[in-house]
Amino acid sequence: MLQTLAEYVAGEFDNQEQARESPAWFVHLRLWQRPVKQFFKDSLTIFAEQSNVLKLDQPYRQRLLRLQEMNGGLNVQYYQFKDPSSVKGAGQQPELLDRLTDDAIELLPGCTLQIATKPLAQGFHFVATPPLDTRCVFSLQGSMIQVSLGFEAMPDLFLSYDKGIDPETQQPIWGALLGAYEFQKVRSY
Repeated sequence: MLQTLAEYVAGEFDNQEQARESPAWFVHLRLWQRPVKQFFKDSLTIFAEQSNVLKLDQPYRQRLLRLQEMNGGLNVQYYQFKDPSSVKGAGQQPELLDRLTDDAIELLPGCTLQIATKPLAQGFHFVATPPLDTRCVFSLQGSMIQVSLGFEAMPDLFLSYDKGIDPETQQPIWGALLGAYEFQKVRSY
């Protein structure tokens, strides 16, 4: 099941249809999620970054998703890069990932998702949600960041529920404010 999850999550994705239907609420984004082979022998790892399609040369939100089997189920642990600029653009230039080392990343405590699996007529539907009573909070460039994470993955569709949270008010401030970003897979990796 871990390999199937990784196959569904890995790829190049686009939410063009959603952005066309609701341009006031959804920016047209490109999302790259590339397998990274050199990390974590007991799991599968995905590099992720995204970009506004009008600014493909300015990708952001570089991160690693470690997909693993744990306690009889599947989960995802997120990591950040100590120097995000070192991998900026790796979605389109995967050779930038070839020089990654373990000391270039750091674990994001509390940034974990549990995976529920539902069978479909053709394939599976994976639903990733945070465990109860967890918060994904970390420091980035000297600022405290809080993120609410979540996604759904199907053979050709990736729904992202990620959103930034104001640490003081606990209100969402960016991301999937009005529902999931609906990414269609345009290329498999």
